[in-house]
Amino acid sequence: MMALTEGRRRYRRCLLWIFLGSLVFTAAFIWYYMERQVPDRLSIIVQEEESFTFALPFDMTLSSESEEVVLGTRSNIPADQIRLRGTEEFSLYSSSEGSYRLALDLFGTIRFKEIEVEVVNTQYVVPCGVPVGIYLQSDGIMVIGTGRVRQMDGQETEPAYGILQSGDYIEAFNGEPLQSKEALIGNLNENGDEQALLRVRRDGKELEVSMRPVLAEDGSYKLGAWVRDDTQGIGTLTYVDKDGNFGALGHGISDSDTGELIDTGGGSLYETEILGIEKGAAGSPGVMAGVIYYGPGTQMGTVEKNTETGIFGKVNEHMLQKISGEAVEVGYRQDVKKGAACIRSSISGTMQDYEIEIQRVDANPLQKNKSLVIHITDPRLLELTGGIIQGMSGSPILQDGKLIGAVTHVFVQDSTRGYGILVEDMR
Repeated sequence: MMALTEGRRRYRRCLLWIFLGSLVFTAAFIWYYMERQVPDRLSIIVQEEESFTFALPFDMTLSSESEEVVLGTRSNIPADQIRLRGTEEFSLYSSSEGSYRLALDLFGTIRFKEIEVEVVNTQYVVPCGVPVGIYLQSDGIMVIGTGRVRQMDGQETEPAYGILQSGDYIEAFNGEPLQSKEALIGNLNENGDEQALLRVRRDGKELEVSMRPVLAEDGSYKLGAWVRDDTQGIGTLTYVDKDGNFGALGHGISDSDTGELIDTGGGSLYETEILGIEKGAAGSPGVMAGVIYYGPGTQMGTVEKNTETGIFGKVNEHMLQKISGEAVEVGYRQDVKKGAACIRSSISGTMQDYEIEIQRVDANPLQKNKSLVIHITDPRLLELTGGIIQGMSGSPILQDGKLIGAVTHVFVQDSTRGYGILVEDMR
């Protein structure tokens, strides 16, 4: 009887732990869901009332932390605090440009999130869709990895092991700044087998490391590290504004070996010619095959930034002469809806708008360059490319006459579908 009672106690304790675990999981899931439903940032046009909807499972209180931003509901009564229920629509209005904050509270007392509100003038850009050659110089000599070196006596050693890491940037050798891997090689051979001091940037922090190069069997001195100082490829120009500032790709350029976003010291855009197209298929993304023309007369602009939301810089007069089309209004998160849209591309040799369907709009994605899920529906583009292919990243997405985003990724198992970024996040 005592054993039976003890068994029941264990059973009840087990049920209690399962119940508590379920409560914690449910609470965490609801919190995560709500976090994804509410964006971290909203943009509105100055002196224009903009409408928004958050799909929330609980009543929330939204309050403006500045008198410049006025809240409203269907009652049209301006307020500095409103109560939101489920999918109830609310509005924002401001007569002044600037950056402001909203506070979102659960049950009126628990601070759930602060939302940044950017109040801006109406912006216009020219959607491009033009393939460009991209050359990117790294900010420092990027370490791809370390390896073994065969010395003159046939012995193997790995001098950089445990000292240099994949993703490091070598900035200076014995106090002398480095501009290229050729400069690093020259300094190594001048230094010989003497101890060398390297200034290295790792995860944004600078440090100095000391190591002794070794004489390799080919007669040169080596660190035992694979390095790279530049990268190049073909992508698509998304937009150019009235001041000649451009945005392209919609995602950053990462090193092909390390997968890390490249810290750039600058770069250039060049003319490119598409020579062929390999169509995409399930499990095999397609690709543009082309040639980049390097030279002073073929340069089309300068690259100043490489970020997770694209590459940015300025185009020159040569590029401006090649851009056609009228400027359109920049659309914001609240302008984007599921349904028909188009992407603009000159991949066929002439500029065309191709029909797509926006299947999902993520208010607060884990990755900014995956805010949209799009589906290519235009039979002309499907016949030409099979859907989204490598090199189309940056193709502008337009809806209701506004530039609202850019193509960023293709689904490997379905080349007709892929991701896009909101142009609001690019800019």
